[in-house]
Amino acid sequence: MDIAAILKWLEDTSLATRIRESLYIFPLLESAHVLGLALVFGTIAVIDLRLLGVASSHRPFRRVASDIFKWTWAAFALTALTGALMFITNAGVYYHNAYFRAKMVLLALAGLNMAMFEMTAGRSVKQWDEARAAPRSGKTAAVASLAIWIAVICMGRIIGFTTTRATGKTTPPPAVNFDDFLGGGGAPSSGPAPPRAPSGKK
Repeated sequence: MDIAAILKWLEDTSLATRIRESLYIFPLLESAHVLGLALVFGTIAVIDLRLLGVASSHRPFRRVASDIFKWTWAAFALTALTGALMFITNAGVYYHNAYFRAKMVLLALAGLNMAMFEMTAGRSVKQWDEARAAPRSGKTAAVASLAIWIAVICMGRIIGFTTTRATGKTTPPPAVNFDDFLGGGGAPSSGPAPPRAPSGKK
């Protein structure tokens, strides 16, 4: 099965159809997605600012990470779930959208950046846990993390303006004649106009 068939199958599932045809489900999913992404970025920003020595520098890094990362992962799960549900409603359009693909690449880079942190500064965290800031490798990871997640947010907003959740063509509404409203009449009659009464003038 090729990718086009998979995307079409996703769009034709009963769940995707239900979301697409509902007046409220998609906006609620989108709202939850935005709130989840905001919480993901907010909690990660606290961690990154701690690594840079800008915020919570009086607290040990591991204590800050322990308190915050549980919220980060919960918010990320919410964001991933709502994003997947929105994706299936218009999978073909999203898949071919350049900004959507850029967002996916950025998310992969965010994961790679986290892995690099764990392999460098994360291994020696016991040595700098209570220091004001992380070593250079930790600061580099923090700056990269902030830049990547800001870019993710920007790509997400651009996606919203370059795609639509509707896959079918909509029928344009009939033209409205404002003379009908001004005259107080209803729809014009389809039959011939009645003859006008004589004015009495020759």
